[in-house]
Amino acid sequence: MNGISDREKAFENKFVHDEALKFKAEARRNKLLGVWAAGLMGRTGEAVNDYAKEVIKADFEEVGDEDVFRKLRGDLDDASVSISDDDIRKAMVDNMKTAIEQIGSK
Repeated sequence: MNGISDREKAFENKFVHDEALKFKAEARRNKLLGVWAAGLMGRTGEAVNDYAKEVIKADFEEVGDEDVFRKLRGDLDDASVSISDDDIRKAMVDNMKTAIEQIGSK
């Protein structure tokens, strides 16, 4: 019985670790997206960091990525930035890859 208990604990620990990495990667991706979008909107200096924080916070509205997409889409539209939904979604995917690479290299 002890072997099963040890395996269960190992699986639980791995799950917790994987979820923590996923959370870090998503937060990093959102920061990268915020910096990217801020640049498209012409923001500079501290306004870039402030906007990146807004994008990170937007991800807590609901499960999944749609809350982040809506934030980016709405803000880019409000700033009269002409960009397609596909380009925003591609940026989300590309920045997730970058975030995973950055998290993995630490």
